[in-house]
Amino acid sequence: MTLQVDDLTIAVRESAQRSTLQLTVERDQSLVLTTPPHTNPQRLEAFVRRKQAWIYKKLAEKALMQKQVRIKRYVQGEGFLYLGRHHRLNLVEDQETPLKWLNGRFHLRQDARPEARRHFIRWYSERGNQWLWQRVKIFAARLEVNPAAIRVQDLGYRWGSCGKGEMLYFHWKTMLLPARIAEYVVVHELVHLHEPNHSETFWLRLERAMPDYETRKQWLAEHGMDVEGI
Repeated sequence: MTLQVDDLTIAVRESAQRSTLQLTVERDQSLVLTTPPHTNPQRLEAFVRRKQAWIYKKLAEKALMQKQVRIKRYVQGEGFLYLGRHHRLNLVEDQETPLKWLNGRFHLRQDARPEARRHFIRWYSERGNQWLWQRVKIFAARLEVNPAAIRVQDLGYRWGSCGKGEMLYFHWKTMLLPARIAEYVVVHELVHLHEPNHSETFWLRLERAMPDYETRKQWLAEHGMDVEGI
């Protein structure tokens, strides 16, 4: 028997030895829910939904462990993602700022190479505050919500989150994703201003605002972890 909860497929195993529910994330990233015999399906789904944040965190951790991370060297001609496209790095001797983006290329001052990663994160964060906020305003009007502001920062394994006071948070790595996928992250968090949980109503609202959200969501699930680090 399997249980489907949003994008999670969980194998359900009954055990006469168990009196409580136990959810495990296997090494191959499969999910197994061990239950007492004849447990009500609604109870199983409710249990999984309570554990969703933990599940996604564990899946991301295991994917990261299995992935061969390509370490950036910050050398001439190296490619860096911005909204899903690779842009080459140009090392320069003299410019006003340590890092800038001009004519489709990143330009990094030679003496800034030791702190290059920090400069890139700052650039993505600053660009994200502008680009993501523009998209937030567009989709907020469609969803009839009024977010207070956004903040772009490191969110660990999450692409975005909805905080108190209608504040939205986005991972700076969102700016590495293709634009249409980054927009899905934006709409997903905006819908949370209406619906705090991933209920059926949540997905219906999301579909009304973004009819093809399923394909974008699937892309993020399959390729999100493949986004290169910096």
